[in-house]
This record gives sequence, C-alpha cells and structure tokens, in this order.
Amino acid sequence: MIRTACILLAIAALAQSAPLKFAETLREVHAPADVKTVTTDFTFTNRSDKPVTISRYESACSCMKVEISDAKLRYAPGESGIIRAEFDMGNFSGEVDKTIAIWLDGDPKEKPSITLTARVHIPVIVNIEPKTVKWSLNGKAKPQTITITMKDTKPVRITKVSSSSENFRHELKTITDGKSYELVVTPLDPSSPTLAIFRIETDCTLSKHKTQQAFAVIR
Repeated sequence: MIRTACILLAIAALAQSAPLKFAETLREVHAPADVKTVTTDFTFTNRSDKPVTISRYESACSCMKVEISDAKLRYAPGESGIIRAEFDMGNFSGEVDKTIAIWLDGDPKEKPSITLTARVHIPVIVNIEPKTVKWSLNGKAKPQTITITMKDTKPVRITKVSSSSENFRHELKTITDGKSYELVVTPLDPSSPTLAIFRIETDCTLSKHKTQQAFAVIR
C-alpha cells in the first residue's frame, strides 16, 4: 500500500510539472451497486505562456472510454478543458484503479507527460475469500475452504456451483442461509497441473452480481 501511494504521488508530481495543470490527477468515484457505467471529469488549464497541444491520449483499459471536451487538442495560455472518462462497470467490484495517459507535443512515445487515475469504488455484494485456492504439484491433497459472504441488505442465496475441471471435488456448505456459505474444494490428483474455474450462481436481483467466479490451482 505504501509503495502504491508513493507511485501515485510521483505520478501526480510529474503531471503538475507539465504545462497543462490538472485540478486533480486522481479522481475517486463511489458507484451504486446497480449502475452499469460511471463518468468522471478531469479539468485542466494551460498555465504556461505558450500554446499546448495534446498529441495523443489513451486509456490503459478497454473498459474505459476517454473523450476531450469538444474534441479540442490545442489550448492557448490560460485556456481550460475537460477530459472525461466513462468506465464500464462490467463485473468489477471493490476498489478499481484505471489510468489515462496524456501525451503532449514533443513527448517520447514511451513517456507521456501526464497520467490520470480514476479510482472507482464499487459495492461488493458477493464477497469471496480467497478468490483462488492453491496446491503444490505432487503435494498433499488437503481440502481448502472458500468463504462466500453476502453483503446485500437482503438475503442472497447460492443456487448452483459448477466446476470447469473434474480434478476437483467441491462441496457447498450453508453457514447462514442467504448470508454466509463455505465452498470446500479438494483436488483428486495433485500430480497433474490443473486450473479449475468455479461458477457460483446466486439469486441476486442485480444481474451484474448474479454470477461470480472462484479458482483452484495445482502448480
């Protein structure tokens, strides 16, 4: 966490040394559980005494669309603009960071002048811990437990669990109906490298939270 904070501070310092000054290089957005997209704006002003041209801009993820106000790329001294990021929530949950790189005229191809971060906080309705259980190749085939906790205000029940691999046995235990479950996973043959995806289906009324995944790995 300390390392991440230091990196973000360094990025912010670099962004503020560029001729385009941003009000914020990190924008935090708290999204409702049922929303499909969220939008956040980064405002900036050319604080230099020369015109500044944005030569290129791109998101690090296909889940985020980036637009500049009025598609304007050249800014006179004192002129302001907005970079708008629209994030497709998909099946994301928890805290998600997505970055936008901004190249100004003269920037090296591999080094943009500015990096912006949109940090989206998405409610967790179905919490899975751990997301992945692991065994060593040729190790002991001891069962491991994945805990599934429902964070909604009303009960959410697991209706079905299926596995992509026959090399794992799984058993679903109800701890508190509609609130807490345990998925006990046991490898049948730990001598073979295997990846299994467990599809966890629920009766959650929010479609994006209805189906979750957990993983088992022998490596």
